Amino acid sequence: MNYRLETVAIDVLLVRLFDQIDQANMPWLLAATQRLRSMFSGQLIDLVPSYTTLMLHYDMALLDERTARALIQSALQDVRPEQTDSTGTRHELPVWYDPSVGPDLQRLAQLRGVGQEAIIQTHSGRDYRVFALGFAPGFAYLGLLDPALVAPRLATPRQRVPAGSVGVAEHQTAIYPMASPGGWNLLGRTAIQLFDRHQEHASLLKPGDSVRFVPVSRDEFLRQGGDDTPVEADA
Repeated sequence: MNYRLETVAIDVLLVRLFDQIDQANMPWLLAATQRLRSMFSGQLIDLVPSYTTLMLHYDMALLDERTARALIQSALQDVRPEQTDSTGTRHELPVWYDPSVGPDLQRLAQLRGVGQEAIIQTHSGRDYRVFALGFAPGFAYLGLLDPALVAPRLATPRQRVPAGSVGVAEHQTAIYPMASPGGWNLLGRTAIQLFDRHQEHASLLKPGDSVRFVPVSRDEFLRQGGDDTPVEADA
């Protein structure tokens, strides 16, 4: 397959497989990830997939850059994606969509000239692929959004976005796994814990998985252990 190699650090190489974000990239990225992990084995420190790239961190005590590049070339020369699309786990995540916890829900509905229920139905009406993890532990970038939901990040990020907040930005949607600053447009909140450092697999979601958001009532959200504290206007 065609790719470009870029040096990121003395022991880090970036494998650029694509130039455009596309859901069709994911099977190729997963196949390349599997092949590189197998090829590098114990010489690999970390391998981080993204929408179009793989960032490979190797052990420079065991490899030099020239050898690392040769291993990458060998691993990717005949790599092919799996024929099936079932490359990861499918998650159904309950979400309470409400302006109190999703303060941008009403604004987005008004912007599109539709009711809030239409925004909810559109957001929960498709499966989203997990493209990458980043920003914060367990924060998964999901895509791609229906064009009706595409919206820029907030001009001024909120100082505090509560854990479990579900938002959209550009062509992506995501869930904040923990309280943090953030500039995504918030639509609702889930009670599901996305990151637990005490578990072997700390992040619930991983690249290649798919996510379906399932609307639930406030009562069901609370029964699941959710926190219905409203998002502060200046948070």
